[in-house]
Formats: sequence, C-alpha cells, structure tokens
Amino acid sequence: MAEAFDYVIVGAGSAGCILANRLTENGKYTVCLLEAGPRDWNPFIHIPAGFIKTLNNPSVNWLYETEPSYWTADRNIDVPRGKTLGGSSSINGHIYNRGQRMDFDGWAQRGNQGWGYADVLPYFKRCEQRIGEGDDFFRGREGPLSVTDLDYQHPLCEAFMRGAQEVGIPRNPDYNGEDQAGVSYVQRTVRGRRRVSTARAFLNPAKGRKNLTIKTDAHATRLILDNKKAVGVEFSKGGRGGPKLEVRANREVIVSGGAINSPQLLQLSGIGPGDLLRECQIPVIHELKGVGENLRDHYAPRFAVKVKNIETLNERAKGIQLLGEIAKYFIGGKSIVNLSASMVYGFWHTDPAVKSNDLQFIFTPASYKPGMHGFFDDHPGFTIAAWQHRPESLGYVRAKSNDPFQAPAIQPNYLDAEEDRRVVVGAMKLARKLIHTEALKPYVDAESYPGESVQTDEELLEAARHYGNTTYHVMGTCRMAPSTDPTSVVDDKLRVRGIDGLRVIDASVMPTMLSANLNAGTMMIAEKGADLILGKPMLDPIIPSSQ
Repeated sequence: MAEAFDYVIVGAGSAGCILANRLTENGKYTVCLLEAGPRDWNPFIHIPAGFIKTLNNPSVNWLYETEPSYWTADRNIDVPRGKTLGGSSSINGHIYNRGQRMDFDGWAQRGNQGWGYADVLPYFKRCEQRIGEGDDFFRGREGPLSVTDLDYQHPLCEAFMRGAQEVGIPRNPDYNGEDQAGVSYVQRTVRGRRRVSTARAFLNPAKGRKNLTIKTDAHATRLILDNKKAVGVEFSKGGRGGPKLEVRANREVIVSGGAINSPQLLQLSGIGPGDLLRECQIPVIHELKGVGENLRDHYAPRFAVKVKNIETLNERAKGIQLLGEIAKYFIGGKSIVNLSASMVYGFWHTDPAVKSNDLQFIFTPASYKPGMHGFFDDHPGFTIAAWQHRPESLGYVRAKSNDPFQAPAIQPNYLDAEEDRRVVVGAMKLARKLIHTEALKPYVDAESYPGESVQTDEELLEAARHYGNTTYHVMGTCRMAPSTDPTSVVDDKLRVRGIDGLRVIDASVMPTMLSANLNAGTMMIAEKGADLILGKPMLDPIIPSSQ
C-alpha cells in the first residue's frame, strides 16, 4: 500500500526545502518531500566557485535548453535547473537580489490580494539573516538564510564603480534596502567558505524531525487525482526504468518543481491546455489554458574586454596560480575559489524619463571564451553584461509527449516584443559607456566582442541575437492571477484553479517578472505560502514611510 502523509511536496528546491521546514516545525503534520535528483553531496555544490562545475553536470542539473528562435539566431540556449536537494539554489551564482518595491505592488494591483510590497516585506525579513550593512526596517537579522557581502575587492571592480559614478550612477550600499538604484558589490548566499542553499539553511535543520520523510532519486511522473482532487503523487524511483511508486496526501499536494518542471507535471497529469494534452495523448482531466504559458526570462548580451596593465581572474584561474588560490581557500584566505559568478551589480535606466530602473548590469574581472561555460580567455579580461528588468516577450513550456522523462519544449521568445529590443539596445549602449570611462581607461586594451566595429542600433541588436544568453531567471508558467484572467493557473492563495488539494509554490506563480534575480523572490513566496497552507494569520504588513 502507498505511504500516506498530510502533505506531499514535489521538488526539494528553493521553495520545497523551505516548505518542508515550515510545515513540519510545529510537529502536527507529516510531510513527504520528493526530489528527482540525489542528495547534495557533490562537493562543487558547496564551494562557491564550484557553480562552474555544476552547469554541465547531469547528476545535479536537468540540462534543459530552449527551442531555437529568430532573435537568438536559431541557437538552442542552455537552461540549467538544479536537480538535487536545494534545487537551483544549490547550483546558481548565489546572488541575493529581491527586486523593486513596484514589482510587488504591481502584483497586488493586478488583483493578487496580499502580495504588495508591504505584505511581502515581512516574509523577506523572516527568511534572511543579513550579515552586513542594512537598515533593519527592511532587512532581517534572525532568519535561517545567511546573506553576506562580497569581501574580495579587485581593483578593477573599484575602477568600474568609480566609472559608474562618472556617468551619474551612485554607489548604493544596500540594493535590497529602501532603494535599488545604483552600483555596489553583490550580496550573496554564502557564509564563510560555503554556499548557503535552501537545503543547508532550511532542510538540514529539519532532517531529524520524525514527521519529515525525504525521498531522493524520486522522479514525479504524475499527480494522482480523484474527482478533481489531488490525493497523491506517482513517482519513479531511480528514474526511467525504476519501479513506479505512490505517496498519498491526506491534506494537500504542493508542486514546487520550478518554472519548467511544475507546468510539465501538471500537463502530464491532465491539467492544462486541452489541445496540447490531446496532441500529447494525455487524457484531459481539467482544462486550464494558462498552464505552461506566460514564460519570461532575462536575456543578456555580454561585452568582453581585453585588459592591460593589471592581472585579472583569467590568469589566477590557471596553472600554478590556481593551485595557490585553492590552497588559500582551504586555509581560510581570500581566494577566487570563494567568488560568485558576478562581483558588482548595478541598477539603472535607459532614459532619464524612466521613473524606475528598467535595466540591470553586472561586472566581473574575468572574461570567457564565446559560447563556452567556465572557460576563461587566454588573455586578461573583464566582462559587462546588461539586460532589461521586465521583459514583455512571452513564451511557453509545453510537454512534447506523455513521456514524463522527455524534456518539454521551452520557448522564451527572447526579444520578440519591440519594447524588449529597444531596452536591450539601450542597455548595451550603457555597458559600452561604462567600458570607456576615465576610471577604466588605463586598463582597457580592446573590446573582444561584440567589437568596436558594432556601433549602430541595428548592429547592436544583431550582436544581441548572436551573443545574448539567458541569465537563468525563468518564471511565470503557472501564473497567479484573478479568475477573470484567462491565463490564471493559481489564485492568490496559490491554489490551482479547479483542482482541490493542490497548490503550486515556486517561481512559476510569479505574475510578472521581478527586476531581480529570482531566488530571493522564490524563497519569499515559499515563506508566505507555508503560512497560507497552515491557515496562519499573515504577518503584519510593513509600510515604508515613503510609500
């Protein structure tokens, strides 16, 4: 007979680990947490710079890729997604970035009651343990998730930020505080020499609880439905060819597979657009047209610059110098092995008339060979990438068949909207302006790509087609919206419309894109989602005086 629990959570990622902790901490309820990947034993998960080694590792990464499109020059673009305890929080660049106040107020204005900035700020604060500068009105100090400042200050980073100030972009000591605008070193989920994933921060403290059962290598194949009520989950132990097993949920099933896996699982279970399900020979249990639609992602062209007169990470990451950096890391010294994917973050606008930041840019004193993850250039270099905060282009995630082990079609439709193309070109112009500031001038040898010959808007856009890439921020495929919205999948309590006992809690429910990386926002959704499931009163809103 199938095991039975009060709650079954599908996916032990950024949201699932938090839910497993919060739903078991009072001791009243039993919880089963299903994860398709292994335990987070891979050492590269825990070493901050080890993310480079997880980007192409099939043991901890789903290794998805997009469908080709015109605006990506018919390229397939990698979409890494975590497949281990901690999910993508175990393989990402560990950047902590909440987004702007207006992002969440926009969610509420769309009819999602309880999701305005004042409503979600308490949940951001409950989640985090901010170590470093920050106004305690906006920042949490006692949560499980450590958020620290980068303590590795390369001279090129300082020069870059002085250059940003030259063009009118101020230094901002806390972009997760009252105001996002400006430039600063990154804040990240790293403490000491180790990544702080949600598995480490939330799941590890809960593992000893008798009311929590964790099943790894458990690939969910479909939801078990009874008269439009979710009553359990079917999964394959060990992947394709493994035994088919079931777990039952006495209260609710919570799907937390992320923006790719959550809509696919709903579709495989007969919940989704009817035409798509019939095409895949999946019986239609409940037609819900928005499942898998509304996919958005950030698309970033990158500028690589050949450097002179200073050493960059390119040289330190090779040969004898790399061995020295590894040694420094293990004895607790400052080392490139303890770095994040980016070192400096900036938030600004393409036009002074824009009242909020509509773009984000990053800087790192390293450059990579075009189209090659983790392979540094043979010469000294630095990289600037810039992207649009809130893209309007809409894509989709759609099952290709009724086979739960076949990857779905992922089509973000990057740059499909004219506004997106305008803002991306504006972001590229700002990136180039930053390259040519007086502060960076002593170090710039030549622009490697796109190259100085690329000057007109049309040429920049063509470069974006050929050199742009994802920033790994997929969202929106199980959209939270009022019932009057035909694309709605969940309501503002995160309940799947038309199916009892079923919620989706992860980045797929985001109604619109955040002007940020998405891991912080996903964790906030899980914190608030746990209270919604347990029927707790929502935390009291925190209303900034400037609002």
